Amino acid sequence: MHVSTHQRRTPAASGLLYGLGAYMLWGLFPLFWPLLEPANPLEITACRIVFCFAVIAVLLALRRELGGMRRLGRGTVLRLCAAGLAIALNWGVYIWGVNNGHVIETSLGYFINPLVTIGLGVVILHERLRAVQWIAVGLGVVAVLVLSFDYGRPPWIALVLACSFGTYGFIKKGVRASPPEGLLVEGAVTAVPALVVLAALALAGRATFTGPAANPGHVLLLISAGPVTALPLLLFAGAATRLPLSTMGLLQYVTPVMQFAIGVLILREATSFALLCGFALVWIALAILGFDGVRHSRQAGVVATA
Repeated sequence: MHVSTHQRRTPAASGLLYGLGAYMLWGLFPLFWPLLEPANPLEITACRIVFCFAVIAVLLALRRELGGMRRLGRGTVLRLCAAGLAIALNWGVYIWGVNNGHVIETSLGYFINPLVTIGLGVVILHERLRAVQWIAVGLGVVAVLVLSFDYGRPPWIALVLACSFGTYGFIKKGVRASPPEGLLVEGAVTAVPALVVLAALALAGRATFTGPAANPGHVLLLISAGPVTALPLLLFAGAATRLPLSTMGLLQYVTPVMQFAIGVLILREATSFALLCGFALVWIALAILGFDGVRHSRQAGVVATA
């Protein structure tokens, strides 16, 4: 009995390690992308796409799973292509934000992502929200208004990150493809434009991956953007198959918390009372959503048992 209990717990324990590994690596990204300068955000994003695609392709080839790509239907491939474009936009905006001193605002984007996901469900799927959920969404809107006043502009970086990542998750929902297969299709549709970007930068003399500005250390750092991107994605995929959605939902906040702390404590980005108030409103909204989600799942469990 002891052995079987231990065996039952092993997948959950390993899933928790995978999940923490993925979200903590993503949380450290604000410290990694500046290392790739003097490459500009466009070149870094292009290298990230190309070399991440290469890593996933090699992985599938080693596992002899490339042949399985033929089973993907046309609809699935089209959805994955759209998802690839959404995540490429997310990556590009995120790298630009981090390398231009907006780490705190990028963390906001991932804090408000659950609110954007709810909004997509209401607008596109015509889902009906409970009163508590409307309160949380309302607090999120007020937070954006407060931060707009503080910044002197809407928090565009955060909004684009939240909307692009929310769209990515929405498109991927229900896609019948393994995580590596999905990443390969997403990478394939974006790798060609990324290669065009790298070629254009090289012809214009603005590339750091090739030409006089290139040196072995810098080139290796740009290449490392591929495995650095692929590793947390694969860890996330391993966690998602071992952990319940409720646990994954809680783990997702590890990343923006780490990013916020890095922006404030390490990079010393400017903060203000209004900014902290805006973030506090978002955190209250997320706490309300979490509490309501737990209560609703328990009520559903009681009804199912009865």
